[in-house]
Formats: sequence, structure tokens, C-alpha cells
Amino acid sequence: MENRIIIAGSGGQGILFLGKLICRAAMIEERNVTWFPSYGAEMRGGTANCTVVISTELIGSPIVKTPDSMIILNQASMDKFRSCIANDGNLYYDSSLISDSVTRDNISAFAIPSSRIAGKLGNPRLSNMVLLGAFIISSHLISTDSVKQALKIIIPEERSALIEKNITAIEKGMEFAENQKSKD
Repeated sequence: MENRIIIAGSGGQGILFLGKLICRAAMIEERNVTWFPSYGAEMRGGTANCTVVISTELIGSPIVKTPDSMIILNQASMDKFRSCIANDGNLYYDSSLISDSVTRDNISAFAIPSSRIAGKLGNPRLSNMVLLGAFIISSHLISTDSVKQALKIIIPEERSALIEKNITAIEKGMEFAENQKSKD
């Protein structure tokens, strides 16, 4: 089984980090992965996106044109990628920054106010981790334990204090998604 993901937003929002983290978590679960980054020339504030493919089989290409899931952190990325998501796909987006409501009835859309939630945690840059929490809960593609292990591998020891902050943000995203599910 193969799952194709596009993660998109602005430089500085942790787009590429989020893609690497999802890949590492899937690798811990002994699945095949690809990660393919794309970004503008700007250091911060330009566009950034990456594709992730997770599979139990060999992966033919890292190129994703029709993703099964998308994680979107800004309006420009929503405008660019919204039409390419597969039928029955999952769209996770930061409803704090994206004003659109999703009108496609052949996808599942998860509007998560991730920037607002991250701001309440004291660091708006954790918005990507809040969205990851919602992704974990609803996609069942990677486990929380694998993500925690991956964080410990990816984040250098001298910055280990960030691990718990990231885990807290992930848990807040999971909590928000669970509460939304119970309301449906």
C-alpha cells in the first residue's frame, strides 16, 4: 500500500522538517519512504513544499501529482494545491491562516487552527506539529511512538529541550482532532 503526501507552506514554517519527521517515523515502522523538497530562493518567507511517499512496496518515484493527503500551512499553498488532492483524500490545513472553507465533497477536510493553538503554547512555529497531531489521529499512517522516536533522532542533543515542546504541540493537535471527531 502506498500513501502520497504533499506538505506545503512558507519557508520558516517547518515544512521540510515535518516531511523529514514523517519519513523517519515511517522508516522506524520499517516502511519504504521518499522525501522530495521544493522551495524558493528566499531563506524565509518564500514558498516551501515537499512530497513524502510511504509504502510497504518499492517506490517508483518521489514525484507526487495527486496526493492522498495534504498538510497545508498557508493560503498561497492552499490556492496552488487544493485541486490536485485525490478523491477520498485527506486535507489538513491551518484554519488560523487560511480563510477558505473547503467545498469539495469527495475529500475529508480537517480545519485545525494550528497557529492559534501553537501561539497558546508560546511558540507559533509549532503550528506544523499541531497539524501533525491531527494527521496522526485521522490518517493512522504513522504512530505517535514512532514520531516521538523520530524527534529524538532528528533533533540534535544540544537542542533536546525542543523535543518535549514538539511532543506537546503534537498532543494538542491530536486532542483537537479527537474533539472534532466526537462532535461529528
